[in-house]
Amino acid sequence: MIFTDFFKAVAQFTDARFRSVLWRGIGLTIALLVAVYAAFLWVVQQLAGMQAVTDLVGDASWVGGLLSVTSLFVMVFLSIFLMVPVASAITSLFLDEVATAVEDRHYPHLAPAPRVAFWEGLKDSVNFLGVLIGANVLALAIYVILPFSIPFLFVGLNGYLLGREYFQIAAMRRLGREGARTLRRAHGAEVWFAGVLMTLPLMIPFVNLLVPILGAATFTHLFHRVNR
Repeated sequence: MIFTDFFKAVAQFTDARFRSVLWRGIGLTIALLVAVYAAFLWVVQQLAGMQAVTDLVGDASWVGGLLSVTSLFVMVFLSIFLMVPVASAITSLFLDEVATAVEDRHYPHLAPAPRVAFWEGLKDSVNFLGVLIGANVLALAIYVILPFSIPFLFVGLNGYLLGREYFQIAAMRRLGREGARTLRRAHGAEVWFAGVLMTLPLMIPFVNLLVPILGAATFTHLFHRVNR
């Protein structure tokens, strides 16, 4: 059962390898978001100093100040939706370590899985980041038009994306990329539901930063269960 897989993952969170991945992922995520915010402020300041803006509103210095203050609230709002995709993609660089820790404890009879090359993992992480951010940015437009759809669309969309990615990562360590894709399609509904289970904590600040690691561990258990 999916809930059994999830609670096994939670029970292993005391593992030092889990905590190591968590702190590295959080550090890189915060650094990236600070860099994005700094770039956003720079763009705002450049726009406020443009002659066209000055001609339109007069002295544009107050515009730059207002936008800079407003931008902080905008970035906080966006981080609610974008922090998790960014954290998930960055942490996916290290998810092989989480899966290895799970297999060492729960599946010691298995031969060690081939390690994913760093550059291969980086390429997958960048692709995952692009898909997650792109999908969530597009969803923001729908949120504005149909605000009542926010909880359903957020959970459904990210449940699909997280389930698809985490199952693929867990399975291709043992089956390769094509074998993982075939198994994922055969268990699509269960993979999506497990992704939804991972998505629910995303709406809880700080707890959402644990999702990438819990997801990797949960889907490692899920993979071994359906692959028997």
